[in-house]
Amino acid sequence: SSPLPSPLPSPSPSHAQNDTAEILTYPDANTDSHHDLASFLQYTERTGLDRRSTVFVGTHYEYTVASVLSAYGFSLRRIGGQFDFGIDLLGTWAVPSTTSSSSPSPPPSANSSHPPLKVLLSCKVSMKTGPALARELEGAFVGAPAGWRGSGVLGLLVSQRPATKGVRDALGRSRWPMGYISCTRAGYVQQMLWNRRAEEEGLAGVGVGMRY
Repeated sequence: SSPLPSPLPSPSPSHAQNDTAEILTYPDANTDSHHDLASFLQYTERTGLDRRSTVFVGTHYEYTVASVLSAYGFSLRRIGGQFDFGIDLLGTWAVPSTTSSSSPSPPPSANSSHPPLKVLLSCKVSMKTGPALARELEGAFVGAPAGWRGSGVLGLLVSQRPATKGVRDALGRSRWPMGYISCTRAGYVQQMLWNRRAEEEGLAGVGVGMRY
């Protein structure tokens, strides 16, 4: 069955590094020239990197996604490389507690009854999203670093456009806990959804809170 459109938690102002992230061993980054959006922009100015190049556009998008999602409890590092199995960002997600309200409310706190989920993100800034990309994401689970295998791991496909019916159906059929995030290059999160397997890993009951 198709994954249910799952609501986007309202952002919280800050998130401390959690215990799970402390003990995880992250792969080495493929460069030491930059590590976040600010340092990448400095690197771009310093080296004269063409802002129209695929390297700039892709890297800028990955850092933008990591920065924006930090407001929602994600702690992400960019790891892309030659043998990354399609994984661009790696980290954890402190899933917010359940809320459901159409009116403004205080940001939800992390749900203390569940440890943070470990997450694998594949970012597609310019590619047209389709079922094949969802199947490609399944391969990321197989090739994931040791700390991101087994239970409590969520794979997320990130693209500028909302999920197509084909993508939603592919997620719904998958035996892996997976989801989809629509995030623009400017950093606006428009959609977040996930499949039933993701709910079993800790996302069941996360409440509605889409903000514009």
